[in-house]
Amino acid sequence: MRMKTAGLDIGTTGCKLTVFDENGSYLDRAYREYPARRTGSAHEVDADAILDMVWEVIGQMAGRYPDIGGIGVTSFGETFVAADGEGRALFPAMLYTDPRGAAERDALTERLGKEQILHITGVDPHEMYSISKLMWLKAHEPEVYGKTEHVFLIEDYVVFHLTGRAQIDYSLAARTQAFDITELTWSQVILEAAGVDPALLSQPVPIGTSAGKILTSVLQKTGLSPDTTVVSIGHDQVAAAIGAGVFTSDLAVDGAGTVECITPVYDGLPDLDAMSRGKFAVVPYVLPGKYVCYAFSHTGGALIQWCADTLAKKEKELAAQTGMSVNAYLEQGYTEPTGLLVLPHFAGAATPYMDNGSKGAILGLDTGVTTAQLYHACMEGVVYEMLVNMEYLEKAGTGFDRLHATGGGARSPVWMQMKADMLNVPITALATADAGTVGSAMLTGIATGLFEGLEDAAAHMVEKRETYEPRKEMHEMYRKIYERYRRLYEAVRPLV
Repeated sequence: MRMKTAGLDIGTTGCKLTVFDENGSYLDRAYREYPARRTGSAHEVDADAILDMVWEVIGQMAGRYPDIGGIGVTSFGETFVAADGEGRALFPAMLYTDPRGAAERDALTERLGKEQILHITGVDPHEMYSISKLMWLKAHEPEVYGKTEHVFLIEDYVVFHLTGRAQIDYSLAARTQAFDITELTWSQVILEAAGVDPALLSQPVPIGTSAGKILTSVLQKTGLSPDTTVVSIGHDQVAAAIGAGVFTSDLAVDGAGTVECITPVYDGLPDLDAMSRGKFAVVPYVLPGKYVCYAFSHTGGALIQWCADTLAKKEKELAAQTGMSVNAYLEQGYTEPTGLLVLPHFAGAATPYMDNGSKGAILGLDTGVTTAQLYHACMEGVVYEMLVNMEYLEKAGTGFDRLHATGGGARSPVWMQMKADMLNVPITALATADAGTVGSAMLTGIATGLFEGLEDAAAHMVEKRETYEPRKEMHEMYRKIYERYRRLYEAVRPLV
């Protein structure tokens, strides 16, 4: 009997396990949340809580589907777990937004220089990456660091507890700013300058590498079969690109989730200096010799949801009376640009600025503005921000001419058409909103022999729903407003 596959996607505030049948069709999903703690001096998540919820989602799905033959693990990046020899966490895991590590970033940059760090790791020096926070831990918590025998990111932390094997895929390793993206190994130069023992880190492996079978001690805890294979998939954005069927440089992913992210593919290593001007991280991809980068806004769908939750209370009541979602209710009647300018930096600015201190702004208000117009303006603001990113990408030689859209936002015909018009490229909404778990299941299916390769896996699991073509007249209208938007960050930033 051919077994089922599952994708385990571990996010900042929750994890989910999605199960697919032997043909790659969706069957079921389990989801659990865990709290993240954010204060002025620390942004942390409890690694033990993550592991507990992982056991719960696996147990729930294994109880219904005891023939799960493989689980692919993907996770958010940067956050690391300092653990003992048994994999027990010794310190709360610092999130990428945690303010600690800035002084250590500066020290590392002074020792090596920004250019050398960029050309080794594919990223500009920044305190969000693991290496600066690991340096902070060594300096400020020497007893904890002294007891540390493993430094895991979340993917390899979970894989280790499932299989006993300490391995990390290339794409997630690249989120540490200690990984050589051309040699595909830990950078001795950076680790030596940081004072970090490379023996603490997991073994880097290609995206989609099997970690082996489930530990006997885990079988009772999860209900999985002893024949279940665990696969190291990748950073969540890479998993989403795979799940969107994006493998060539003429195509990119539009991840329309909580974070808005465009992920293009490069047939070789791009010009790192040009990429640096847009603060784009260059990351090894699933196909040997290919790379991807991330152009993103911290608030994509999160901003849209903020608008619906905070400003549209009356509209929620009216929508409920008609049996509609508040989002569908607010999206009615949108025919042309609002003319309002929304700077979507409600959680700081991501690429091309990487400015955590930036704030959101709404300009152009008068007493005639409606909640629906504000909602549409928030949608526009997210896309204007991605248009800024596309300008930087084009200057760096990126040449995609089509997009595949995933995430909850891909279900909105209004937002999809708006994106096609504003970005001036066709955009195809995919049937699955959760491309990360699809990508995980695709690679797991390949590792377990269910699929012959990426093309076979994509043919089974990547389903296109609708394509939205750009409209010339609308594009020209948006471009006129965009010329004002382009100056918005520089105008607002000095005031906040």
